[in-house]
Amino acid sequence: MKTDDVTQYREFLKDSLRLQIDFQLTDQNQGVEPPPVQKPICENQQLIELPGQAEFDAFAGTDLVNAIADRRSHRYFKKQPLDLAELSFLLWATQGIREVIEPGCALRMVPSAGCRHAFETYLLVSAVDGLASGIYRYLPTEHALVLEQGRDDYQADLIQATLNQTFVGTAPVTFAWTAIPYRMEWRYSFAAHRVIAMDVGHLCQNLYIACEAINAGTCAIAAYHQELMDKLLNVDGEEEFTIYLAPVGKIPT
Repeated sequence: MKTDDVTQYREFLKDSLRLQIDFQLTDQNQGVEPPPVQKPICENQQLIELPGQAEFDAFAGTDLVNAIADRRSHRYFKKQPLDLAELSFLLWATQGIREVIEPGCALRMVPSAGCRHAFETYLLVSAVDGLASGIYRYLPTEHALVLEQGRDDYQADLIQATLNQTFVGTAPVTFAWTAIPYRMEWRYSFAAHRVIAMDVGHLCQNLYIACEAINAGTCAIAAYHQELMDKLLNVDGEEEFTIYLAPVGKIPT
């Protein structure tokens, strides 16, 4: 490794950049309206309502100590679909909204620097009871889904986009998170990007723990072909781009 290159990239992990920023010049402090907490839906998209928290009683009682102790990455899934209540629970646990406190700001089930929550959740669904195969997007403010692409042949593209990690194509559902950096840049300018990387880790860890409550498993994936994954999700790769993935499925008990 080249020492200069290593030093440069290590600097990204430090908070030194914060000392170089005049935060009075951020869009927030210049009076620019905050970006919305979620992307809008298109006029022709219909909301698919998800089961609410009343349905989550079936997943209560999971011992937290055991859930943490049993947490591991799973790459083999049973040929068994998830049901819609289970998927709803996982979405609520990872990006659900507790309260919208002001325009552009909402309290969620996971922490985020400055309460900015820079992510969108896409679901590549092949086997969830009550949902047709396709690519969906989660709407946390409504706790609902919208269908982005109706297709049952995405697995080959997904495997290619995840650098031939074939087990991803066997999952009933794959969570794919995109980042919309401006949500965080609006407040933190160039200091935004380091904390976006931290925040997506909080999010995925909640998925791991929530999977324990429904006898499912997941495996976080940070190795993928950026352009192919962005193309599969139909995002522009600049103002919104893929940042993390996690296939989910039932596991042997």
